[in-house]
Amino acid sequence: MEEPQRGIRAVHTESTITVYQAYSREIGLPAVREGRFPAIWKRDRMTWIKPSFLWMMYRCGWGAKTGQETVLAVEIRRDGFDWALRHACLSSYVRGVHPDRAAWQRQLKRAPTRVQWDPERDLRLQPLRYRSLQLGLSGEAARRYADEWTVAIRDVTPLAHEIHALVSSGDLDSAARLLPQEYPYPHGDELLAHLHG
Repeated sequence: MEEPQRGIRAVHTESTITVYQAYSREIGLPAVREGRFPAIWKRDRMTWIKPSFLWMMYRCGWGAKTGQETVLAVEIRRDGFDWALRHACLSSYVRGVHPDRAAWQRQLKRAPTRVQWDPERDLRLQPLRYRSLQLGLSGEAARRYADEWTVAIRDVTPLAHEIHALVSSGDLDSAARLLPQEYPYPHGDELLAHLHG
């Protein structure tokens, strides 16, 4: 089946969706231990969440990049994620979606969330033809994410390292079997309809 050009693919249940982030151990390990983001986590700055495990691996280098050594799977409430999608603005100006660049900039300043579409990645972290969602949370959205929406936080760094070792040894079949099973997110298109031209 042909993948849609843009889509939200994620691990999700009836009530939650799993997103990924990578942090230094100073933030990541207490978050896992306490099941919530620690006080050191800045609630007043933009934070980006990624429903795609492999896009996160591309971004953090399988958990090897400095400051991104702890890869977290953050299970959040779907009603919170849906709220974030409904209140999002595109991270860049798109003719046909916005009346003009100035209107987009005004919307960007007001919006608590922003959407960016980046090429999905394969097991070798090469870009694919279709794109996956990155969702930026700021202000109210970042605070809600940390303090209301988060249900559980797991450390998936060992999984990242195990899959990377299999990929490096050329055993792509075994690596693929370990990947989180991501499926199209229900109603994603409808929730983002205001971002289509």
